[in-house]
Amino acid sequence: MDPLQMQENRSTILVVDDTPDNLMLLNGLLRDKYRVKVANHGEVALRLVLADPRPDLILLDVMMPDMNGYEVCTRLKANQETEDIPVIFLTAKTAIEDEEEGFSVGGADYISKPIIPSILLARVQTQLALKAAQVFLKNQNQYLEHLVQERTRELAHLQQATILAMASLAETRDNETGKHLRRTQHFVALLALELADDPRFSDELIPANIQWLYKSAPMHDIGKVGVPDHILLKPGKLTDEEFNLMKMHTVYGRDVITSVESYLGTKEDKFLHYAREIAYSHQEKWDGSGYPQGLKGEDIPLSARLMAVADVYDALVSKRVYKPAFSHEDAMSIIVKGSGSHFDPSVVGALLRIQKSFPDISLLFADDEIEHH
Repeated sequence: MDPLQMQENRSTILVVDDTPDNLMLLNGLLRDKYRVKVANHGEVALRLVLADPRPDLILLDVMMPDMNGYEVCTRLKANQETEDIPVIFLTAKTAIEDEEEGFSVGGADYISKPIIPSILLARVQTQLALKAAQVFLKNQNQYLEHLVQERTRELAHLQQATILAMASLAETRDNETGKHLRRTQHFVALLALELADDPRFSDELIPANIQWLYKSAPMHDIGKVGVPDHILLKPGKLTDEEFNLMKMHTVYGRDVITSVESYLGTKEDKFLHYAREIAYSHQEKWDGSGYPQGLKGEDIPLSARLMAVADVYDALVSKRVYKPAFSHEDAMSIIVKGSGSHFDPSVVGALLRIQKSFPDISLLFADDEIEHH
């Protein structure tokens, strides 16, 4: 191997001692196997330790003028850049309390003077091996953490794709599309973010819960899979009997999600919790005239109140076989008129404040075959 390359691959040791003879002795013992840097003062050592090449190990005298070795070590351990460098104290102080103090300030080992070369070299080699093992484990942990983060992201994307695929099975049966699901989930998230600063909602609308609301929103009409085609696809007005059957999609949706919760043996999963609330209660109305339970006001889950506004807005501005697309302004007028009767006034207020974002979402996720105004 090239001598220069061999030098580059050597560990670096910083020797700190105020006695020139000790520095010469230690340099002579170490230089054949290691790169050696020397300092005759604590302040000099604190500067050298930050200079490249950074030391892999420090041999530190205790009794030095102005700043003793214990103080130098304390300052090294207080600095994130130097806290991981092992320190071996070299000292003529042999009292037990002196050794205890050395370990208490972060020393890795304590060698008494006069130095016995074989013991010093063995202790140095041991500490360097430990340091190398620690660096290896740290790098491995960082790599494993990176792999876990990557896999978590992959699973999150897979989960979201699966959710959209499942929900789309219901949506496509009544001539809607997966783009409707994407639009409404973004509408729900925007409304939730706007309300998050309101003290009435801030406890629930923390960032993690808003993420779960965003993910669960596409499940709002999953219960439509249980509605017969002759009702779901009927182009004209439904009879009272047919409409009562149509209403059952909220119950079917709740039951599907409840069965999943039962299978998993938990009702603590936030995604399923919000999905169940939204599927069951997004057709409830603020004044109690909605279905399936006729809930009123704040008895309606917040998730469902957010979904109600998002769902109706998208239905209004979307062209369907039975109606033209309304303009954003007309849709807003209809929703504002429904504030306090159909919709939670607070959610409508949030929509009014951020309404400029909604047409952008509609355009970004516009249907391929169904035009948006």
